[in-house]
Amino acid sequence: MFLQRFLKIGAAYQQAKRLRHVAAVLLKYGYGDLARHLPLPRADRLPFRRVRVTQKAVQRMTPAERVRRVCEELGPTFVKLGQLAAARTRVLPPEYIAELAKLQDQASPLPYADIVAILNEELPLPPEQVFAAIEETPLASASIAQVHRARLLTGEEVVLKVQRPGIVETVEEDFAILRHLAELAEVHLPGWRLHRPVALIDELIESLRKEMDFTCEAAHLERFAWQFREEAGLHVPVLYRDFTTPRLLVLEYIDGIKVSDHAALQAVGIDCRVLSVRIADLVMKQVFEFGFFHADPHPGNLHILPDQRICFLDFGMMGFLDLRTREAFVDFVWAIARHNEASAATALLKLTENQAEPVRGPFEADVAEFMHAHFYRPAGELRFASVVSQLSHLATKHGLRLPSNLVLMLKAISVMEQLVRELNPEYDLILHAQPFMKRTRLGRLRPRRMILGALEFAQEMTEVARDLPQELRRFATQVKGGHMRIKFHHEGLEPAAHAFERAVNRLSFAVVVAALVIGSSLIIHAKVPPLWGDVSALGLFGYLLAGFLGFWMLVGILRHGKM
Repeated sequence: MFLQRFLKIGAAYQQAKRLRHVAAVLLKYGYGDLARHLPLPRADRLPFRRVRVTQKAVQRMTPAERVRRVCEELGPTFVKLGQLAAARTRVLPPEYIAELAKLQDQASPLPYADIVAILNEELPLPPEQVFAAIEETPLASASIAQVHRARLLTGEEVVLKVQRPGIVETVEEDFAILRHLAELAEVHLPGWRLHRPVALIDELIESLRKEMDFTCEAAHLERFAWQFREEAGLHVPVLYRDFTTPRLLVLEYIDGIKVSDHAALQAVGIDCRVLSVRIADLVMKQVFEFGFFHADPHPGNLHILPDQRICFLDFGMMGFLDLRTREAFVDFVWAIARHNEASAATALLKLTENQAEPVRGPFEADVAEFMHAHFYRPAGELRFASVVSQLSHLATKHGLRLPSNLVLMLKAISVMEQLVRELNPEYDLILHAQPFMKRTRLGRLRPRRMILGALEFAQEMTEVARDLPQELRRFATQVKGGHMRIKFHHEGLEPAAHAFERAVNRLSFAVVVAALVIGSSLIIHAKVPPLWGDVSALGLFGYLLAGFLGFWMLVGILRHGKM
């Protein structure tokens, strides 16, 4: 019992220490107002306040750059979450997304002895009974894992993705702090409430937890391989499931040409224009046919093998789109293609999450402006990245939230378009996507699909009708028994309550100071010993204490900018 309590106290101390460090970094990079609005531990007294005021380099940074620097200084958890936020979030302005995308997830390499120790823990056999050789120098070293090349005893060339020791515990501690900060922001910063910071942080945390569990990445790879099992032009790395655990991933080593190395591709006789069409086809199939897609198809994750097959790498970040979302997105694009602003606005509402529907007139006007800005120009001038950015801004303006997987899909297509345009400058994204979207629209009209939909609807209505009497009886019982309660939830009173509490605290503090002055005066007048000269030392001490406390209160008032 004592040991458990001691461990809890130690964990709480470590968390408070880390939270204080977070507050210090916020102050260092000019977020003093944010640190003060959030009740962080002793944030205003940290020495970084003086540094923040005088540091010219920080003052010259853009707001987006300061956010990136904060992530870099706070360590691997914040770096990874910054990268995920740039990829998944639907509330960040474009300049922040571009800056967070620069975050480099790099770390000092682990000693080879640590890698061997982890292999001994994770493998069913000693490493020497599994691998003929392991290269001691890593291919890559990141904050969560380190990658080494190896060769199995059976001769296959593989790569080992080994998780850093203790990283899960470290990240979980930061998760608790991040969620605490999000809760504080939701309560104390009313302007943030619309974006639901707690839900956003929970979403990012869940994504990072899955990324740290290598069995999830293995499952992603297996599903990806299954859905493209008949695609001759695609190669999926072989997964060695017997040696894969939550902390160890063993995959086939891929020796190919990066898709961005155009000179090397042309040297082996690959037509970049033909290759661009094949890559775009694969991405479109992932999105519109399967709804399960590679969410980060940047050039480093696409290699071309000697037989001209395309190989995707790194299946840690994948996206899922259900059929209804795919169909709603196609309806949105179809309405844009027909220049029908009202239909496009309706389809966009179906795509988004919202607590209250926006005012229809201004919303349709903004949708029309969005369409005019991008879809009345020659197709070759369309840039999908700017379309995604403005669409996110439009949704946020009207209190709508794009589902995170839809954002992932839009950004995956945006990255793919940029990559393909480098291979083929004349690539037309809209023209290429038309056959895939047409098949998605026609799919809902298939007789089998319509019959199954009608049967599902009938089954749901039957279950509702069957449960209705029981639910009405339960409702009536609660009313009769006096167990029915109505709860009122107020919003917007937190700042007023906080100001009232501060005023009461200052008034109480002032009463204490006044009492000290009066008490000390009485003590001096009565010449209560001990005396210092002809003055009571105790009364003099009371005057000094009252003066110190009064000065402290004055500094606090001036620091908050109010007298």
